[in-house]
Amino acid sequence: MSAFPASGRRVATVAVVVAGYDEAIAWYTEKLGFRLVADVDLGHGKRWVTVEPGEGQGARLLLARADGDRQAASIGNQTGGRVFLFLETDDFARDHALMTERGVSFREAPRREAYGTVAVFADLHGNLWDLIEPKR
Repeated sequence: MSAFPASGRRVATVAVVVAGYDEAIAWYTEKLGFRLVADVDLGHGKRWVTVEPGEGQGARLLLARADGDRQAASIGNQTGGRVFLFLETDDFARDHALMTERGVSFREAPRREAYGTVAVFADLHGNLWDLIEPKR
């Protein structure tokens, strides 16, 4: 069996199931300061909507509107109640203050761990995230 190349691969996009496109775009761009990368009409009410935290910094999120009851049941609970995504920052205090000011719901006070400063927050549907400044 041949080995995969050491470079040239990365996780580029992660799908997040949302209730509606426009509400999700507004939340991620206004509350978290993400940038809208693409909003392409695919027809039949579907769109390809991606946002990212910075210019090419990390994976993009595909905001995927739920299609049917099965997908709708996963909105806000994509990982069974565990932290789903990790938003790394180089300045925890700055980003925590900005996000709090913009109405992001933090589920705990910031804490220092062996790996860095962290606090759990919920997105617009209740998926849990870590805001984290890794220890350097």
